Amino acid sequence: MSIILVEINKKRSFPMLVMAVKLVDENNLRELPDEERFTACVDILKNEKDESKRWDAVWLIGELAENKKQGDPMFDKVSEMIEFVIKHDNNGVVKHEACFQIAARNMRKKIPVLVNAALHDKSVLTQHEAIEALGLMRAFEAEELIKKALKDPSVDVRETAEFVLKRFSRLKDQGEYRPYEIL
Repeated sequence: MSIILVEINKKRSFPMLVMAVKLVDENNLRELPDEERFTACVDILKNEKDESKRWDAVWLIGELAENKKQGDPMFDKVSEMIEFVIKHDNNGVVKHEACFQIAARNMRKKIPVLVNAALHDKSVLTQHEAIEALGLMRAFEAEELIKKALKDPSVDVRETAEFVLKRFSRLKDQGEYRPYEIL
């Protein structure tokens, strides 16, 4: 279940939307030490047939990268597993979540993975989220590649590319992307 909360941004006079997700953790994976949690999530992501459980595992593994930076061993392991999901999972919803986790955790080394998913994934939902994640991350280095999506057969992919390119033009001089804490 997703709940949208509105938080007042102190620097601006408009509300900022923050998403809070009630996640199913029926196996209490959050209570495990990080390495055990990582291993349990990898097992789910590689072997579980139920896509709803794989989606939960993407979220739970993504949390392990929270407040860590590239170069931290756990951040890097999570980043590699998220890439694995985008390249190998057979469900667009699960891959959609993996794309979001790349942006949410600012996994900048995975920008090429997002570009590839944006332009070549068989799931329109995954393509959409990959483009949106690139926009969220202010991946200006991918701008020319995102322009290729303006010719995609899917109107949803084209509209997302157009949206992100417009957003890029507004954000060019607004500084570096810093992910917000996910509630």
